[in-house]
Amino acid sequence: MFSRGSVVERLGLGLFFLLTVAPVGASLLYAALYGLGAVGLLAHGVTLEHWRRVLSSSETWASVGLSLYVATVVAGLTAGLALPIALALRRRVEAGPLAYLLTLPLAVPGTVAAFLALQLLSGAGLLSRLAFRVGLTSGLSDFPSLVHDRALTGVVATHLALAVPFFVVLFVELFASERLDALGDVAASLGAGRAQSLVRVTLPILLRGALPSLALLFVVVLGSFEIPLLLGRQSPQMLSVLTYRKYALFDITQKPEAYILALGYTGLVLGLVALLFRARRLGDES
Repeated sequence: MFSRGSVVERLGLGLFFLLTVAPVGASLLYAALYGLGAVGLLAHGVTLEHWRRVLSSSETWASVGLSLYVATVVAGLTAGLALPIALALRRRVEAGPLAYLLTLPLAVPGTVAAFLALQLLSGAGLLSRLAFRVGLTSGLSDFPSLVHDRALTGVVATHLALAVPFFVVLFVELFASERLDALGDVAASLGAGRAQSLVRVTLPILLRGALPSLALLFVVVLGSFEIPLLLGRQSPQMLSVLTYRKYALFDITQKPEAYILALGYTGLVLGLVALLFRARRLGDES
């Protein structure tokens, strides 16, 4: 006989599988079959032609590279900017309403953030007009291109504006939960200087604690859609925008390729999660 607690646990696991794992698995299976030409509007028998076109296309690899570049830059700059700000403003964040203010950007939808960035950073935007007003430029055309540019400056800046404030709060909370003040005192008592304590104690602990959130940020930016759609270039496009274009626009014969690209993104995410868990397990063992 199963105990009441065991029955509830089994029921909970069954509902979890039914409501989450099964739909995701069915979606991935459908995408794989669509990419093989086994189902869908263009189903004429199993073929690898769609996979060949995706894997041999320079557009695909340029899109993957661009997406990885943006996600890596955003994650790296977020950590690099949020850490010193958190250490400098730690007392104020802990003592006042600043923490609540720093979480407000999380409530801004990506579409709204992208439109605000467009109004600020474009050639005819607010910053360009201010630069012209104070004499830094002789015309709107002299203002550097910060949207639709090769480096995707506007895309990166918008993601940073949304992510950095949250990570400031996160690093402050990690500092308190890990009792780094006390650990710094211990390091000082053992002869470590302030810089040594910061580099060898504070920063590694904070970065290790924030690693899952930084990995999640990487995944979110890698698959973001609204911001690169509005602020990015037409070619190459980030992976999410390219997938949507092939799925919903222009040529219906490219629809199987959209499903293949979606599977590729899923594979990238699962690979990242596996590496993260492996790194954390090795860290715990050491």
